Amino acid sequence: MYYFIGIKGTGMASLAIMLHDLGYEVCGSDQEKHFFTEDELVKRGIPIYPFDENNIKESYTVIIGNAFLEDFPEVIKARELCKCYRYHEFLGELMKDYRTVTVSGSHGKTTTTTLAKTVLSEFVKTGYLIGDGEGYLDKDCEYLCVEADEFRRHFIAYHPEYAIINNIEIDHVDYFKDETDYFNSYQEFVRNVKEVVFYYGDDEWCQKLQFVTPAYSFGLSEENDYYPANVETDSTSSSFDLMFRGKKLHHYHVPFVGDHLLIDILGILSLSNYMHFDQDRVEKALQSFKGPKRRYVIEEYKQTVFVDDYAHHPTEVKVTIEASRKRYPDRKIIAIFKPHRASRVKYFAQQFRDALLLADEVYLLDFTSIDDKQDGTDIDISYLSQRIPGSHILSEDEEGAKLLAQYRGECLVFMSSKDIYNIAQWVKDFL
Repeated sequence: MYYFIGIKGTGMASLAIMLHDLGYEVCGSDQEKHFFTEDELVKRGIPIYPFDENNIKESYTVIIGNAFLEDFPEVIKARELCKCYRYHEFLGELMKDYRTVTVSGSHGKTTTTTLAKTVLSEFVKTGYLIGDGEGYLDKDCEYLCVEADEFRRHFIAYHPEYAIINNIEIDHVDYFKDETDYFNSYQEFVRNVKEVVFYYGDDEWCQKLQFVTPAYSFGLSEENDYYPANVETDSTSSSFDLMFRGKKLHHYHVPFVGDHLLIDILGILSLSNYMHFDQDRVEKALQSFKGPKRRYVIEEYKQTVFVDDYAHHPTEVKVTIEASRKRYPDRKIIAIFKPHRASRVKYFAQQFRDALLLADEVYLLDFTSIDDKQDGTDIDISYLSQRIPGSHILSEDEEGAKLLAQYRGECLVFMSSKDIYNIAQWVKDFL
């Protein structure tokens, strides 16, 4: 029996699903409130218990989620009785049985990993672990696509055949000392790659990486190995020529808009060209792409636009608001933001301020996650609100939802890596 401490975590839920589908017995514990990743667990009948150290049995193999420190009661009990792995340790062992493609970077990992599994699955039997709670693996899989997170250097436990690096912009400031320390984790990781690295060549930090394997750059500028030419866009799609060192490889038409998505696609196209995949079939796979959960998901309800996005870093908040403004130029953009980790808010306060002020109205929700203040950073949401003129602190209840319901017909942009979608549902109820 595999027991997951924090089974509703994004990667944890994905891994639990994969082990279940391989035929293992799986259960775990977490907070009782609903989190979007639990739906697939429930569908499979995987038991989810409230936290209780008495859940732990001596016969279990225990996988411990990132949010839970060594003094957490279930962790203490598991260390006493069971064989234990941290999430990244177990995943690193699992990856050894497959030809693995990892996707790393401060932003865009989930979307790019979803793109990677979509393309690879067109050609080879491919498993995947994605940071939106999605996972798939069976005994016939040859390849495995994995979202590889730099959190506390955990991706250094991975030794993939292929690696895609989207960007390097400091995050997890409760752990990394500075930008150089953050960069060094990526430098250490790329030394683990066995065959080839594809990296975003327009990123100044990615440009500094030193490789021990062949490496190819991708990006929007012609200085990269792979880049687009003759780019044309409309409100729902883009077309471009994929170039490799000045030579046209293929003309693509894909249902994506925006430079950030084009960059994500370029990483996958670089890999697919290296693997000699038929580019017509690659294009067909991209046209059938369904985006990951909680990554710029749009719903129109009662003439009101609801955008749900996982944005939790100021760069992601900025991109999400700008994309909404571009897509809905005639509507007010109402930003609703729930942060994760007090240290991130304190470090990036100015950047969060600048990003959120791109919206017409700003509503802020307070910290509620188990790991928000683990490092001792003891601030509340007023720390950010005081820096954003005209912003409002919103209660995470029906009264708060009632305030948002006054924006009928506008564009409500909900941003958080946590459970902000519950208040969106209450807004719909009022509408």
